[in-house]
Amino acid sequence: MIYSKQFPSGLRMVVKKMEGLFSVSMGVLVGTGSCFETGEENGISHFIEHMMFKGTQKRNAFEISDAMDRIGAQVNAFTSKDITCYYAKSTSDHAGEAFEILSDFVLNSVFPEEEMEREKGVVLEEIAMNEDTPDDLCLDVLAQAYFGEEGYGKTILGPAKNVKSFSRQNLFDYISERYNPENIVISFAGNIDLTQAEDLVQKHFESSLKKREFADRKKVVSLCRTNLYKYKDIEQVHIAIAYPTVAREDSLMDAVQVMNTILGGGMSSRLFQKVREQMGLAYTVYSYPSFFTEGGVLTIYAGVNPSNTQKAKEAIIETVNSFCREKFTKEEFERGKEQITSSLIFSQESTVSQMLLYGKHMLYNNVALDLKERVRSLEEMTMEDCERALELNFRAEDMASAVVGKVKKPLSF
Repeated sequence: MIYSKQFPSGLRMVVKKMEGLFSVSMGVLVGTGSCFETGEENGISHFIEHMMFKGTQKRNAFEISDAMDRIGAQVNAFTSKDITCYYAKSTSDHAGEAFEILSDFVLNSVFPEEEMEREKGVVLEEIAMNEDTPDDLCLDVLAQAYFGEEGYGKTILGPAKNVKSFSRQNLFDYISERYNPENIVISFAGNIDLTQAEDLVQKHFESSLKKREFADRKKVVSLCRTNLYKYKDIEQVHIAIAYPTVAREDSLMDAVQVMNTILGGGMSSRLFQKVREQMGLAYTVYSYPSFFTEGGVLTIYAGVNPSNTQKAKEAIIETVNSFCREKFTKEEFERGKEQITSSLIFSQESTVSQMLLYGKHMLYNNVALDLKERVRSLEEMTMEDCERALELNFRAEDMASAVVGKVKKPLSF
């Protein structure tokens, strides 16, 4: 059963009732992330996510974690390009206590100065760790190559100089603007009574909120389509290539996912079989789509020995070109469709996955997801739909690339 409601403040709630379970996941999803930030703010969404756990008017940092541990609950958070999410999972009998703690630190964090200085050190280490994780670094460089330095091209962590400069007032100002009730969705998934969920939101969130004017920021989205590189003294060369694809909720979005599964979504995919199994050029090679409101990106990634960089690049491009020329067989299409459908069904067994699935859909589309309709559309997808999706991708003139390793120039095509 799916239940949704919009409160007078503009706050939205969605509940996925899952009978037969003994737990519930609850999340606070905020429609903000690095793509909404200015250059000076870049990294602030992520830093706020960290600081939310560092103390409220009634609990210090230890007391927040201790309160969750005492009821056996799990709590976490993440920041992406366009969402910040705080979530907890508890047994159903402790749902009220877990939600009260969650609401306390999301609504009442005070950001103590001493905690800010400590957490800046933690985030600076996270930035350094990203620099030492070449596959993640390569994908950050690719985002800049494709989108430039604005919008989705910004890194989630932001530059170290920004993190060092953030003040308590910067955090409060950003929250005042971006954590507007109209920009927040509360999502529940699991064994929780619908009335209880609504009462919890009313008591711990809505009663503290007032409707206020909200003007969403206009994201700066431009396609640069460049080729970038970053020299790193490491043993592998990391290659990433980006092509444009459809936007989130486009009628061909699921067809793109099936098409991508055929190309690089698993061990039976074209890229894996060609680049790894037949040519032995890479241990890791895959592709995946990312869908945003304004458009999408299909990314291909491989980590290779420096001596195989040129061969691997050529093998990837040839695999893409032959895929466009020859398209795919009915067997490949059916296999790809089954993989996407089963992934959607498997996610129904996880309360966290369902909380995110329904919460994100409500945040992006302002309606509750109709899962049966989604599965039906997957079942009715045709090879022609997938061929249309294939035709929309892999335009060489719109491609961008990134390479990280012992390299002194970008990839050439």
